[in-house]
Amino acid sequence: MCMVIFAPIFAICAFATCGGYYGHLQVKVDCADRRQSNLSINIDFGYPFRLHQVHFKAPLCDVKREEILFLDGDFSSAAQFFVTVGVFAFLYSLLATIVYVFYQNKYLKHNRGPLVDFVVTVIFSFMWLVSSCCWAKALSDIKTATNPTQVLLLMSACRAQENKCSVTEEPLWSRLNTAAVFGFVNVVLWVGNIWFVFKETGWYKTGQRYPTRSASGKRSSEMRQRLYSESSFDQPEEGFGLSRQNSFNQSKGDFGLFSLPQTYLGKPVIYDRQDKVVSKGPMIFVNEM
Repeated sequence: MCMVIFAPIFAICAFATCGGYYGHLQVKVDCADRRQSNLSINIDFGYPFRLHQVHFKAPLCDVKREEILFLDGDFSSAAQFFVTVGVFAFLYSLLATIVYVFYQNKYLKHNRGPLVDFVVTVIFSFMWLVSSCCWAKALSDIKTATNPTQVLLLMSACRAQENKCSVTEEPLWSRLNTAAVFGFVNVVLWVGNIWFVFKETGWYKTGQRYPTRSASGKRSSEMRQRLYSESSFDQPEEGFGLSRQNSFNQSKGDFGLFSLPQTYLGKPVIYDRQDKVVSKGPMIFVNEM
């Protein structure tokens, strides 16, 4: 099955790219009074993306002190749900691979294995769809919350027009985008695998064993019955010969101790002057006594 080959690989790619993410954002603040200038602020965040717990210190240009700021949003539920589905899908794929290879007879016994496999495959298909959609929405919100423009607006010094703030390093999103893509690839893979698992169940085999008769099948059966009924009228001579034989058999009882040999009339044979058979008439065959 395709699940045995590709499902563990794509499941690993999905939860590994999401669970192991680490992002870095760096901004620079230049105060107008030059008392505090060229100050770099590093903001680090990662899985499980509890951004409301990520804090950083920003300078206050009017006084010589700093303020503590936090990012907005908590996206841990969507991220952890996505990673959890990926981990369990990977474990089930490995278990299914072992069963398919080493316990094929027990898997097909009493049709329990295919039925359980079918139900679990449907559940994982639905879970992959839900988790991938949730993660795609959460990823969009994470990008918005960590947008450099949005982060600079959180700082009091950057809201003042006389101060200059710039972004020196932005986070890379290619890894998280890949995780979202792998999530939807797993959706397609598991949904497509439903058909292959369904073919192993008793529901599919029962439908194949007792197929419904189509209209063409009914017409062909009626035609065969019609040809059979017409061919039954093509043998009148044999019936005639059998009736004659029965009449001779009944006449044996009229002679008492003497009995005539059993005979029956065959087809007549007529010869022309050149000893060629023209037609066949009734023939008498005598059984030896």
